Amino acid sequence: MNKKEVFKLAKGFRGRAKNCIRIARERVEKALQYSYRDRRNKKRDMRSLWIQRINAGTRQHGVNYGNFMHGLMKENVQLNRKVLSELSMHEPYSFKALVDVSRSAFPGNKKSIVPPKKEGLAVVL
Repeated sequence: MNKKEVFKLAKGFRGRAKNCIRIARERVEKALQYSYRDRRNKKRDMRSLWIQRINAGTRQHGVNYGNFMHGLMKENVQLNRKVLSELSMHEPYSFKALVDVSRSAFPGNKKSIVPPKKEGLAVVL
């Protein structure tokens, strides 16, 4: 990389990293390494965010994420996690229909009755 390209990429850096060629070259090289790495990490982070959103949506209907996805797989519903997360946030009725489809396909998704919590337990001696 020649001097002109390095300074063009170093624009906006702080201190001598923007106007001293040796330091600018090192900082630009490191910045390019970070950008390469983080383009991959961004994909990982977005998938994680989608899964969290789907999990939050399914738990409102009494199903956990793993069972929900397994039920959809058994019913051959081919929606990716990005679309499912958008549905869970913006289309709650459509998402509820998908939860019902998943619940009917997988016996582990049946609504379980949670016993009420006991308040104020008294110790009897």
